[in-house]
Amino acid sequence: MSSIDDQVNELQKLVKNHGLSVVEIIFESKSAKNPAGRVEFNKMLERIHKGEAQGIVCWKMNRLTRNPVDSGMISWMLQQSEIQHILTSERSYYPDDNVLTMSFEQGMANQFLRDLSTDTKRGLKAKAERGWYPTNSTLGYMHNPLKKKGEKEILIDPERFDLVRKMFDLMLTGVNSPRSIWLQARNDWNLTSKAGRKIAVSTVYRIFNDPFYYGEYEYPKGSGTWIKGKHHPMITQKEFTQIQILLGKKSLPRSKSHDFSFRGPITCGECGAMVTAESKVKKQKNGNVHFYTYYHCTKKKKPDCSQRSIEEGELHRQISKVLSEIVLPNDFCEWALGVLKSNSIVEAQGRNLILGNQRTEYDKVLKKLDSLIEMRASGVITDEEFAKSKAIFLTEKHKLDELMNDTTHRVDDWLDNVEKYFNFAMTAKNTFDTTDSIETKKSILMFLGQNLTLRDKILNVSLEKPLMLIKDASEEVKAMYERLEPLKNGSVKVDIRDLYPNNPIVLRDQGSNLGHPP
Repeated sequence: MSSIDDQVNELQKLVKNHGLSVVEIIFESKSAKNPAGRVEFNKMLERIHKGEAQGIVCWKMNRLTRNPVDSGMISWMLQQSEIQHILTSERSYYPDDNVLTMSFEQGMANQFLRDLSTDTKRGLKAKAERGWYPTNSTLGYMHNPLKKKGEKEILIDPERFDLVRKMFDLMLTGVNSPRSIWLQARNDWNLTSKAGRKIAVSTVYRIFNDPFYYGEYEYPKGSGTWIKGKHHPMITQKEFTQIQILLGKKSLPRSKSHDFSFRGPITCGECGAMVTAESKVKKQKNGNVHFYTYYHCTKKKKPDCSQRSIEEGELHRQISKVLSEIVLPNDFCEWALGVLKSNSIVEAQGRNLILGNQRTEYDKVLKKLDSLIEMRASGVITDEEFAKSKAIFLTEKHKLDELMNDTTHRVDDWLDNVEKYFNFAMTAKNTFDTTDSIETKKSILMFLGQNLTLRDKILNVSLEKPLMLIKDASEEVKAMYERLEPLKNGSVKVDIRDLYPNNPIVLRDQGSNLGHPP
């Protein structure tokens, strides 16, 4: 029976048919996994001890014996005749019954509970790793009603999402307390839970402390394992950090990685230690609140390092300036890639010729190996001679394998790499200046080069070689644009793309280092 009411109705019919008298109907809502948690169950056994009842009526025996402690207690009380009769929908149990039969049924019930717990945990963990928080949906979100249990994505709740976001906005002003926001949401906005109940003040505090709203969650709780969710974040991680500061939090409940945009790739230019970051809040007398993030040397290599901190906004401006120096116009990139792809066709013809020669040599080595095996089988050579010659041929075969693989892929890999750098030059600055993603900002910074140092509040960037060449080309292309600006008399500007092939700097950068595969 799926319904408890249905089970009670059926059991009452059993009681009537057996002519029994019921002392009390007991409902147990607590989990049977832990025997100490079954309050009503333990009260029932205590009343039987006192002689207030002599038997138990239940739907199935496994309702009583879901863990070893309860199983042992029921078995002992039945054997001692404290319990004189257990009636279920399937059969009756008495003190003189075969204890092995009942023990087997109790063991099956206990194992079922253990397997169910294991399967449930496994399913929840798998869902969490897929990016979906495996609990009841948080206020402002809802589960996809079209998906079955265990596979439901987390969607925006159209009735509550904007209202919860408004609560965050009020908190970020720095002049509203969580309690005042709760009163406004409860009384003025009529914000309710998904069950239709008005929200409690504790719900507001929980919302403001929940990393889920900026897109991450820890699962299992307390494990230290943080997962980036696939749901749409309501706030940014920076806003979450600001709210934690306003709430007076000394330690923030957030992932230990990707806390700050530029923490990780940069080292101190004086002592070589890592550069870390921290957030600070300043409250003015007029009530205004300002949030700042500062980057500074950890001083772990040299405690007396003299380097001072730099504010994130200034560091962001310096990185943006570096990116502006490698910006390339779209039409230049299109022209350059067109030239490179044309060159790659010619290169491919030469590659096929080289590959044919390598294949011929490879086939020769295979024939030598076949002959070597035949000679050993015929006894023409000894085991020692066979092993020595085989090692030589296998080494040669391995070298040819690598050469053919390199010849096959190097042109295509090179062209993909060049296109990657051109795309970066076209889009990096605009993406860096407009994105709120910490991961995106950090990946752009790391793409610039591995040697990033901070000294005297100046970020020094040693550009990767392809980016240095692009920087030179960028300067020249920009100069060409400036020289060809329309004259004041209204003369027509020359098509800039017609001048690219005649510029020695542009030709050098796309012809020598970018224009041919390594």
